[in-house]
Amino acid sequence: MQDHSLRDRIQGNWKQLSGGVRHQWGKLTHNDVEQIKGDVEMLVGKIEERYGVTKAEARRQIEQWVSAFQAQHTDQADSDTQAD
Repeated sequence: MQDHSLRDRIQGNWKQLSGGVRHQWGKLTHNDVEQIKGDVEMLVGKIEERYGVTKAEARRQIEQWVSAFQAQHTDQADSDTQAD
């Protein structure tokens, strides 16, 4: 269930997230990001390969990163609503 949730969050926000992927994981290339296209398993594999971490560690990093992104995105939306 958690995998589906993470997959849905990444696929649903990939356009916004993709810009930050290379900022978060600088060893990933532009081509890597283009190939991933919101595929969580591919992102896990690329992080695992480039950084020499386990699949579980790569997934943990992604989950933390997506959660932080969404929290920041929610905070910005709340600020924008309050400014109106």
